[in-house]
Amino acid sequence: MASVVEYKGLKAGYHCGYCDSEEGKASCGMWAHSMTVQDYQDLIDRGWRRSGKYVYKPVMNQTCCPQYTIRCRPLQFQPSKSHKKVLKKMLKFLAKGEISKGNCEDEPMEPTAEDAVAGDFALINKLDIQCDLTVLSDDLRESLESEEKQKGKSSKREDANELIQSQDIEEKLGSGEPSRSVKVHTVPKPGKGADLSKPPCRKAKEIRKERKRLKLMQQNRAGELEGLQAQCEPLSSSPPKAKCNQPKSLEDLIFESLPENASHKLEVRLVPVSFEDPEFKSSFSQSFSLYVKYQMAIHQDPPDECGKTEFTRFLCSSPLEAETSPNGPDCGYGSFHQQYWLDGKIIAVGVIDILPHCVSSVYLYYDPDYSFLSLGVYSALREIAFTRHLHEKTSQLSYYYMGFYIHSCPKMKYKGQYRPSDLLCPETYVWVPIEQCLPSLENSKYCRFNQDSEAVDEGRSKEPDRLQVLYKKAIMPYGVYKKQQKDPRDEAAVLQYAALVGQACSERMLLFRN
Repeated sequence: MASVVEYKGLKAGYHCGYCDSEEGKASCGMWAHSMTVQDYQDLIDRGWRRSGKYVYKPVMNQTCCPQYTIRCRPLQFQPSKSHKKVLKKMLKFLAKGEISKGNCEDEPMEPTAEDAVAGDFALINKLDIQCDLTVLSDDLRESLESEEKQKGKSSKREDANELIQSQDIEEKLGSGEPSRSVKVHTVPKPGKGADLSKPPCRKAKEIRKERKRLKLMQQNRAGELEGLQAQCEPLSSSPPKAKCNQPKSLEDLIFESLPENASHKLEVRLVPVSFEDPEFKSSFSQSFSLYVKYQMAIHQDPPDECGKTEFTRFLCSSPLEAETSPNGPDCGYGSFHQQYWLDGKIIAVGVIDILPHCVSSVYLYYDPDYSFLSLGVYSALREIAFTRHLHEKTSQLSYYYMGFYIHSCPKMKYKGQYRPSDLLCPETYVWVPIEQCLPSLENSKYCRFNQDSEAVDEGRSKEPDRLQVLYKKAIMPYGVYKKQQKDPRDEAAVLQYAALVGQACSERMLLFRN
């Protein structure tokens, strides 16, 4: 099934939840009736983001608080000292029921600030964005499906070529380098900025242990290392266990074994966002109650603004079509709720999208009674570990997208603490390591991160006439449609849409016109 979208154009001069400006925010948006995971992957790689079925892109050089797409590289991720504190705090609580007093000063800020999605969802409700195409009627579905079959026959060869090209690109991406080579001048960070390419600093205690170990090995030339092996965990292929002299991995810290008489039991369940799924249906009312409690306590929402309709539109309706593929993750691609069950009750829900190249975090809501567990940080670390787990089977799925990074808003800077991470250049759509972006962002809210002044947006719309239009239940190229439709305003809107989604998406997605 092809993606079907309805472009809504520019919405400017509305309230910003970050700086509280009454009319500083500006974004372009479209209503997605259905969307393939590949199209959404390509859109978020051009700075788009979804809130329910509404997909929007901030106008970066115009909006009061520019929102830069941020992704973390989980394969190279090392938990910081404060991340380890959060994970140890959870283990202590589960094992002994211990509750630590207050948050550590150096702990990353909880993502309780109004996130981009929440802000734009409020906008959708206020503007009361109406869809002209209310439902995809059966005959329209049939015409789309037959069109797809026709296309399918002719494009098998093209698909094979595209697959080879995408694998080439993926090999570059997998290395953690920007997808296209970018000339970027590294700016050394003053003070305590860690060099990510060097091994972590080691404490004197660890060095003493290492010396002792080498001495022991010399004494045990015959290979009698039983005493030493008892100190180390046995090596296994998955998840990788830490050696004695190496820092513990993220998985070691999360999945550390608990005593048999542990005070609490935590279980994380992945549930597809679908009212046809029995687990999703049976947990819906508990999940909804938790959402209301969270919105009222953390965002001070009045009860009438966090009803069942808002919850369903915002967090339970997704345009993404669920997909499975032989080399894809076992759970498939699409939208999911990752539910955190503590002793048989839901205490947090992470809303995520699983896409061809990434796990994309949409939203998190949790029980405010458990704020002491730093569930915002804990869930982000679990989602990073989950991405690493999916990567084991699906090698191209190797990034964790955290939504938007807003440097001008102190409440939203916590996302920059999950390293290594990259920001998306708002002009050329290449990824640039965050360390190289921060000096520029200190000087200016809006920045082009790609320092190659010759570089352009390679995926830009070059042939708008090839854009696909859905008009009067028929699919046609824009070149044919525009001969029937002479309204200059319509042409301006279509060209604006084409520029924002790029050539590839404009040729695959169907733009609904009435």
